[in-house]
Amino acid sequence: MSLRFSVVALMLVLSSPPIAFAWDGVDTASGGAVEIERGNLVRGSESIEIYDHEGGEYRDVDVESIERTGNTVEIEVYDTDSGEYRTFEMDD
Repeated sequence: MSLRFSVVALMLVLSSPPIAFAWDGVDTASGGAVEIERGNLVRGSESIEIYDHEGGEYRDVDVESIERTGNTVEIEVYDTDSGEYRTFEMDD
């Protein structure tokens, strides 16, 4: 019985679609949720793509600075579409 359960569990795991991971956070000015999707290199002077839940769209931003504070990471970016600086508090 145990072997049968293990085989069924393994088949379910292998047949599941891959899970896309994102880095969730909040825009400190608006309180709106933002996501940095897997595959973005979040480093100073790099351009990344974010999903702005409040605006309902993807946006290109330039990373200006990154600072760890307790259990969060604060990322300051320049939003190339709006011409504004934004600060995100990301989950650690």
